[in-house]
Amino acid sequence: MLLLDNIILALNGVRANKMRSLLTMLGIIIGISSVIAIMTVGTSMTASMNETMSSFGANNITMGVSQKSSKKETMANGMRFEFGPRKQNLSDADYIYESMLDTLMEEYEDSLELCLLECSVGDAKAMDGELYANVDVKGVNDPMLEKEEDLTILAGRLFTETDQKEGRKVCLVSDYFCNNMFKGDTGKALGSEISVLIGDKYYYYTIVGVYEYDASGNFVSTSEEDTRTNLYLPLMTGFEYNHQDPRYSQVTLVTNSSVTDVDTFMKEIETFMNRRFYRNNESYEISCSSMSSFVEELTSTMSTMSMAISFIAGISLLVGGIGVMNIMLVSIQERTKEIGTRKALGATNASIRVQFIVEAMVLCFVGGIIGVVLGVLLGTILSQQMGYESSAPVEAIAFAVAFSMAIGVFFGYYPANKAAKMNPVDALRYE
Repeated sequence: MLLLDNIILALNGVRANKMRSLLTMLGIIIGISSVIAIMTVGTSMTASMNETMSSFGANNITMGVSQKSSKKETMANGMRFEFGPRKQNLSDADYIYESMLDTLMEEYEDSLELCLLECSVGDAKAMDGELYANVDVKGVNDPMLEKEEDLTILAGRLFTETDQKEGRKVCLVSDYFCNNMFKGDTGKALGSEISVLIGDKYYYYTIVGVYEYDASGNFVSTSEEDTRTNLYLPLMTGFEYNHQDPRYSQVTLVTNSSVTDVDTFMKEIETFMNRRFYRNNESYEISCSSMSSFVEELTSTMSTMSMAISFIAGISLLVGGIGVMNIMLVSIQERTKEIGTRKALGATNASIRVQFIVEAMVLCFVGGIIGVVLGVLLGTILSQQMGYESSAPVEAIAFAVAFSMAIGVFFGYYPANKAAKMNPVDALRYE
């Protein structure tokens, strides 16, 4: 009951001296609101980036051919950086072939869902008289279109199984392409044959589908007419242009839900491929990386940055604590006779000490609550202005309030102890 009485007494003191209490709590309010606002923005940014990375396939594994080197450094996120001389071209024996991928998919059929394959043909230009469209020609398999590219088809269709197997000369183009070549008429574009200048030679393809181009990923400041979009071909059609059998320097593997530890699974794939197919290769080996490792590294970096900035902002909490100590010393001096009276009536040193510590804690607690409300509000506004969905860190809020009360105990103890040690006779005679 004594503790409840002390809390009520402290709250009455805050109400009785509103302006002085507000000025006392100002440092606490600024410190808490700054920390919460920074943590809210940081949490919102991290959540948004994680969601974006996951949409790119956070559990996908990129498997590629990399040069063997004694100076190779493997980073924490699974990415490998190589130094020193490097071969410019892979020989036929260095590539990844479909027979290898078939063996890999069969070996890990319970863990691997799909294999995303791509054949880069190169930059090109579709031309029809004065009309033109810049394109990047790629041969892709169906899983690549559906999983990695995630196309929104506006008209027509994707490639059929026959298109892929026979390497038909058909293509998918963007709406930007249609705007340039067909004045935006997708109906006219479907079934039309286009001429594409690749290198110094023209190739002819029939449009079977039109997809929506996502301009958000275009960081180059160009007009819509000159924007380079992808022109997709069936995978075999792409390899026919290169006059080579299907082979890859890099592929993307899509894991299923049974893979819970992507990093461990990556190492297992590397070991399998290198022992099975690259044991006698003196120059190259298979290495893997994943977006999940990058996401973890990014999350860790963002958390570290938020904590560092919050620590700097938290310095104002110490300033606020000093303000609390200062006002408590003034309050004790003003209430010296009251302290003397209480001690004369039998109050112990401990009860006097608890009274003023509780008063300091209540001041800091009220300041902490106000700081949390302002911090969440400010963090939400900033997050939304930056284009992120607001996500307030509950753990940080609880910690901030607890920390503000701890400051009350720390900075309130000295004034409270000073009050507790007062001589009651001297306190009663104090003017």
